[in-house]
Amino acid sequence: MSLLKSASLVSLLTLASRITGLVRELLMASAFGASALTDAFNVAFRIPNLLRRLFAEGAFSQAFVPVLAGMRATDGDDATRTLVNQIGTVLAWALTMTCVIGVAGAPLLVWAMASGLQQNPQGFESAVFMTRWMFPYIGFMSMVALSAGILNTWRHFAVPAATPVLLNLCMISAAYWGAPWFKSMGIEPIYAMAGGVMLGGALQLGVQIPALLSIGMLPRISWRWSSLMTAWNHPGTRRVTTLMLPAVLGVSVAQISLLINTQIASHLVSGSVSWLTYADRLMEFPTAMLGVALGVVLLPQLAAARAADDGVRYSQLLDWGLRLVVLLAVPSAVALLTFAQPLVTVMYHYGAFSEADVNQTSVALMGYGAGLLGLVAIKVLAPGFYARQDIRTPVKIAIVVLVLTQCLNLLFVPRLAHAGLALAIGIGAMVNALWLLVGLIRRGAYTPSPGWWRFALQVLAASALMAVALLWAASAINWIHYEGGRWLRVLWLAGSVIGAAAIYFGVLAVSGVKLRQLLKR
Repeated sequence: MSLLKSASLVSLLTLASRITGLVRELLMASAFGASALTDAFNVAFRIPNLLRRLFAEGAFSQAFVPVLAGMRATDGDDATRTLVNQIGTVLAWALTMTCVIGVAGAPLLVWAMASGLQQNPQGFESAVFMTRWMFPYIGFMSMVALSAGILNTWRHFAVPAATPVLLNLCMISAAYWGAPWFKSMGIEPIYAMAGGVMLGGALQLGVQIPALLSIGMLPRISWRWSSLMTAWNHPGTRRVTTLMLPAVLGVSVAQISLLINTQIASHLVSGSVSWLTYADRLMEFPTAMLGVALGVVLLPQLAAARAADDGVRYSQLLDWGLRLVVLLAVPSAVALLTFAQPLVTVMYHYGAFSEADVNQTSVALMGYGAGLLGLVAIKVLAPGFYARQDIRTPVKIAIVVLVLTQCLNLLFVPRLAHAGLALAIGIGAMVNALWLLVGLIRRGAYTPSPGWWRFALQVLAASALMAVALLWAASAINWIHYEGGRWLRVLWLAGSVIGAAAIYFGVLAVSGVKLRQLLKR
């Protein structure tokens, strides 16, 4: 399967995941609004997600995939299978201990994440309760990350990309059926969401097993102490753990930033954590469909090109990925900056989600949108370093950007409240991406192909005309108080987005951008 088809498949399945995720958030917004209890759930759900991103999809994947791809390219499938077994054993032991500690230490974790919840005792206690129920989710998702790394290396992208849909479906069921049932039983309805998370995690892991069996790479995990010692002393395991140390530091920088931001938001007006969360969910559409899809597809290929010492192909892969980022992320960012309120209104303005919630979520979304290009570009640029097994450089950059982001928080939050947190993240992402790009160019790892300046000007011109159309559409309709009915408002939104996309790609075609040639390149 070509890289374009692989990236398109991952992007399409990610779209399905994000659509079901949006339905999930819509139901939650309608059922629970933005309150102390929704803040409690979002904090409780964020704790295992933070650790998942830190140790599973983050540091572990960054270290594991390059080693796995390199070993398969040089030593063959048998040696790779042994590595998978040893890594699986070590990971299973580590996850079991982590889950036990996490459940026991839930009060401390909630306090460290959002001590401001103590302003509402029920909110803090609910967050602790739900953290204990959802903490084992990190165990499921870390093993899913192991499975995804294996399947992606074998260029089986469909199952890993599709599994997040299962979590969303479980949480949708929890919000639609579980919450009313809990309420009828005299149980706090928001607790149903914790059950949905756990069921979703178990199902995501379960569907990986047939896919791994089909390629003969299902890890054989041993629970004997002697097997753990053997697995720990395996050279491949040592190499992965050695690479993970700086990777953990690098990923932890982003998570520390998230932790600080959540802590700050918990001390702002009630609902601030939820407003940021709802805005972040909308941001996941472009970041996941573009950045994550490209990163998932490119990392194994970059690692293989590096192992084969093919510098030309390595540079071409990066150039192709970056052109797609600019082609699609720039207009997406423009849309978020000019059309935020209509998007938030149509997606969330139902039931308990008030007009004030719409306005507060919209300004947060605009803050994130300012850094969308950087957030997506990092997903392509950082794998350029990981494939070279150079994790230290992105770590050093991330540390400096963390300090910069917190300085920006000091400047923005007193004036913009929660929206200042989102804007600081956006600006920090842009600085991070630019620094990574300059680093790859200076090392000679990436040489931009001819035509970049012309291409960038064409994209900017098309985006500017698209922005004019979206600004008109945003002002021409009273989106919040629209009286034509819910579904007609949805149709107006769809028509506005489709029209804006037609203007953008039409201007590109007229200006001479050959999209088919660019995509196949």
